[in-house]
Amino acid sequence: MSTVTTEPRGAGADARWRDLDHLRRTSPMSDAVLDEVRGRHIRSGDHWLIDFASCNYLGFDWDAEIMDAIAPAVRQWGTHPSWSRLIGNPRIYPEIEERLAALLGAPDTLLLPTATLIHASVIPVLAGAGHVFVEARAHKTVYDGCVSARGQGARLRRFRADRPGELDAQLRGTPHDGPLLVCLDGVDSMSGDIPDLPALAGICREHGATLYVDDTHGFGVIGERTAQETCPYGSRGNSVVRHTGESYDDIVLVGGFSKAYSSLLAFLALPSALKEYLKVTAGPYLYSGPSPTASLATALAGLSVNDRRGDTIRADLYRKTTRVLDHVRALALDAHGTTGFPIVEFPLSDTADLDDVVRFLWDEGVYVTVAAYPLVPRARVGFRVQLTALNSDEDIDLLNDVLSRLAERAVLRRRG
Repeated sequence: MSTVTTEPRGAGADARWRDLDHLRRTSPMSDAVLDEVRGRHIRSGDHWLIDFASCNYLGFDWDAEIMDAIAPAVRQWGTHPSWSRLIGNPRIYPEIEERLAALLGAPDTLLLPTATLIHASVIPVLAGAGHVFVEARAHKTVYDGCVSARGQGARLRRFRADRPGELDAQLRGTPHDGPLLVCLDGVDSMSGDIPDLPALAGICREHGATLYVDDTHGFGVIGERTAQETCPYGSRGNSVVRHTGESYDDIVLVGGFSKAYSSLLAFLALPSALKEYLKVTAGPYLYSGPSPTASLATALAGLSVNDRRGDTIRADLYRKTTRVLDHVRALALDAHGTTGFPIVEFPLSDTADLDDVVRFLWDEGVYVTVAAYPLVPRARVGFRVQLTALNSDEDIDLLNDVLSRLAERAVLRRRG
């Protein structure tokens, strides 16, 4: 008789599993079942909360024009075009890719279901038997893709984006006996910080390396800088490459529609020749089921809404974010993410207070993303809030009041 093991083997893995299981069992904000959603107000059981855990930054998930695009598309294509992309592509795919390439100012784009699938399949293809350099705080899914590349013959090293000289020295000392691939986040998913992309891109070009940027959070929020921009996010929401004034030379950009555009879809911005190569080498294109018709329809409709109303929405989102950040500064909190992007991370003074802090937030009706170890390093255990266009000024009033009361309890880390 065989036995099914329900716990990971090894003391380290077992400890990590126990920490996460404790979070799952004890935190009302982990593995939660939500019974009703009304914009950014959510109900679990009989308890209503304001949602500051959503990444639907532009509020497209409740945009009537976008929702109205679903039924016609479903009547045309059915609920799910269940071919892999290698087998068949409804016309809506190339329509989105062409519109997206024009928005990004990229040579071409390739749509795949999720950024996680892209990282897992494309990073090993780009790395080959060469060298991969992954930024120390890159998203876990990026790191997992790099580990997969290592398992397929690439050599893996880490670097810090805030120490560009470190990357330069590593690339300078690496033999050019295979591809050189440098992987990092555009907008950091926990803090909202943006790296010095021009400096890092320049180093990569000098050494013949490809820079692979995951900007799933930045896409839709930050964009090109112009004299006519309505807020410091820039214009058009066309991602970190345009926001930092960079070109796509030797850069592969990964973005997602699942955040700002509220659709289950992701993409690569890349040269056309690489796109054609990935069509025969990337697993999700060859084997994966596609995104549902509803996601394809809402992504396409979202691009139209972005063209007409996106900058107005982003300006209001920036205003609301600034209200929170001004309050955080007044409280002298050591919060990460004070660059203006609508993500703010709040580390705790004592990680042992996490359960009590989460319960307090829940009781006060504030729903957040809990940042527990090993999801984050122990020094950054706490919680994260995301602001969206659908959060009202009254929502932000409540959030700021709750932050003030947590600061009075001295459970949030302060500056200095």
